[in-house]
Parts: sequence; structure tokens; C-alpha cells
Amino acid sequence: MIELKTPSEIEEMKPAGRFVGSILKELRTRTKVGTNLLDIDDYVRRRIESRKGAESCYVDYAPDFGTGPFAHYICISVNDAVLHGVPYDYTLRDGDLVSLDLAISVDGWVGDSAISFVVGDDPDPEDLRLIRCTEDALAAGIGQAQPGNRLGDVSAAVGDVARSQGYTVNVEFGGHGVGHVMHGDPHVANDGRAHHGYRLRPGLVIAIEPWFMATTDEIYQDPKDGWTLRSSDGSRGAHTEHTIAITEGGPVILTTRD
Repeated sequence: MIELKTPSEIEEMKPAGRFVGSILKELRTRTKVGTNLLDIDDYVRRRIESRKGAESCYVDYAPDFGTGPFAHYICISVNDAVLHGVPYDYTLRDGDLVSLDLAISVDGWVGDSAISFVVGDDPDPEDLRLIRCTEDALAAGIGQAQPGNRLGDVSAAVGDVARSQGYTVNVEFGGHGVGHVMHGDPHVANDGRAHHGYRLRPGLVIAIEPWFMATTDEIYQDPKDGWTLRSSDGSRGAHTEHTIAITEGGPVILTTRD
């Protein structure tokens, strides 16, 4: 069921969004060549535990698309991994492409956001182009999240950016409604038909999350951890996400990292 928030409830959601955004901003600076993925996870754990009213949305999360409960505080996907990456004992190397996906509840409201970047001093230009495409697609999707538009307008804007830059789109996983739970209705696909679907109304809060892979749109679930989604051909992936509220005045980013 799609739920619409009141203006006061959207205000209540802002602390969670700002908290998630601030942690991702901190991690973007802290994550370097030599950083261990488990240290990133532990940093997030400590930040959550230090914030009154904050709870992880990931620990013990057990949806039907994962194998068993997720046991960590952040999703970290590296190189050919693009979604749902399980942190493990791996030390980042020069040129690794890292995607960090974080969802936290603060006082009962969820914020959900993701960033991708390359560690080291000599990033591959193709990795940077892929990351920039997800960022451009996110901006295009947010731009279409106007009251009176359709959900398909958001999805089509995301997909159009991907195709214009030479990437294909997987629609198995995408954005979603956000509120008291991390994953709610509606599903926000990363491709679709403009002027079709649910009519956007003030009070709708959704996560828009473009994710693309360099040379494929096919994924598989890593059998080692039962969660991490990897590109079928080993090519690299990138993922960018914001939680936004649709208001009378247009879309408002709740997970800003400014």
C-alpha cells in the first residue's frame, strides 16, 4: 500500500536523512586504499550506537531476495559487485570502485542513500564515466518527481540517461517507497514508460536509486554470502541513491550530503 506523509511527517523524516547523508559523506573521506571493509562496517555501527533513537535497517533484515538475515550495518559493493554487498575481510586496493549503501531509522523514520567512488590516485576514466552516469540519472529522476507527473516519468528519465550514455538497464531491483520501513510501495524501476503509472502526489516519499554495470544488465547472486549481486560478465557496477519527498513545491532531497 502506498502511504502519503503529511508535511509534519516529512519534517520528522529529515533527521534520519541528514544522519545517513552525513555518515556517507564521512565515509567518502575516510575510505581509502588500505581501508578494510569490516572497519567501514564497524564505523557505521559505532555511529549508529552513538545516536539516540537510531537503529540499523540492515542488521537481521531477511527479505526473500537474500539468503538468511543480513548481519552487517552497511552494504559495501566492490568492483563487479553492484548491490547488497556484504562487508568481509578485504583491504581496498588502488583503483577499486566502491559503492556504499546505507539505511538507518531515526526515531522510527528511515533514510536510505548510496554513493559510488574510486579509491586511489589513478581512477579508470571508464569507472568515473559509469559513476557519473548513475549520478546524472538520479538527477534526471529527481527532476521528474513533480506532483502531477507519473511514476513512469521518473523511471523513464533514469533509463533514458543510461541508454544515452551507452549502458543497459536491469529492472529487477530499483527504488522504493520509504517511511517507517526501508522498503515499501511503490517500486521505482530504473526504466519505464513516461506518462504511465501511479500519479505522483505531495507526501509521497521514495528512494530513487540508479545502478548500472559497464557492459551488461545481467546479475547473479554470489553463492558465498547469499546476498551480494554481481555483474554476470565481471564488469564493474556503480550505484547512487537519494531519498526524496514530493511536495507541493517539488522534490526535496532528504538524504543530502551537503
